[in-house]
Amino acid sequence: MRLLVATALLLVLFPGVALRAQAQDAGSGIDVGGAIRFNYGWKDYDNDDKFDLELVRADLSCERGRFICSAQYRWYEGFSAVHHAWVGIQATEQQQVRAGIVQVPFGLLPYASHSFWFGSGYYLGIEDDYDLGATWTLDNGEWRADAALFAGDEYGTGREDGRYSFDVATTADHPFRERTRGVLRLERLVEHGDWTTRLGGSLSAGRIERRPDGADFDRQAFALHAESTRGPLELEAQWARYDYDVPGDRIALTAFLFPFEVASTADVATVNVAWTFERSGWFDSITCYNDYSTTRADGPGLADSVQNVTGCSFAKGPMFTYVDWIAGRNMWFAGGPGIGIEAGDSDRWHSRLNVNVGFYF
Repeated sequence: MRLLVATALLLVLFPGVALRAQAQDAGSGIDVGGAIRFNYGWKDYDNDDKFDLELVRADLSCERGRFICSAQYRWYEGFSAVHHAWVGIQATEQQQVRAGIVQVPFGLLPYASHSFWFGSGYYLGIEDDYDLGATWTLDNGEWRADAALFAGDEYGTGREDGRYSFDVATTADHPFRERTRGVLRLERLVEHGDWTTRLGGSLSAGRIERRPDGADFDRQAFALHAESTRGPLELEAQWARYDYDVPGDRIALTAFLFPFEVASTADVATVNVAWTFERSGWFDSITCYNDYSTTRADGPGLADSVQNVTGCSFAKGPMFTYVDWIAGRNMWFAGGPGIGIEAGDSDRWHSRLNVNVGFYF
């Protein structure tokens, strides 16, 4: 019901707000918009096939002089969540500072994937993660450097399961929450013939808190990443390692209403390939891809997880569509019990088809 109400408000109010804002001050740099997405899903491991209204989204961005801002709020079925909300300063043409709920500058940016389904890193909180903090970015075209400091996750509590970003969860078995951490990222652009390559590395270090007694435990993550393009071809590769130095070999993460267990320490490898067809028939562009990622975990009760997404995205004006075939082994959201967690049928592959049609304005 809340999703239907949000849809009506977005359709009726937001276009009017945007037009009034432009009419009042054409130079104000205020832009109001949003999106509506519909989804069809089929799974080979249960009978929960359905077509539904997946998302309603409201967006706001502004620019006035050196001052900039951006915010996005989302309504899903059963919950709503902030995606990001920050204010910033464009200090120079090459330097920018943001503060609020901002994207964590870690690994391949903006994502280590091409599909609607993202890669394994997203579900582990190391891809497209948004937390409360501040970031500084220097980008001169050849080099990009990022530094960030975060106070915790976007809600400041691990008990909030209705969120977009995957963060440490506070559960009965794993009563933790995210606290302060720092992030550094460095990337260089290298051109060789027809190839353009971005090579980089990322480092994250901080702490998590055990809620009952306030004890602190260290957390670290490292990543090496590369992205190469040649005309319509794009290649991506990333190796990352994360470590939550907690008692035991598991910790819980949460998002989209469901907390689940992951290995507390693991290596995450990602290899992606994509090809873009510009002006293909009726569509403005079509991008086809294969995104492969695996989480390698060792220890009692742990097992490797694998996810492979093969699909295409189709762009036409304000409409953007994903058609993805997701295959997973021992993988959360693909029939598995978590990520890096052993189960009775851990070696069995599960598949699902996902079609997402979105209208963005």
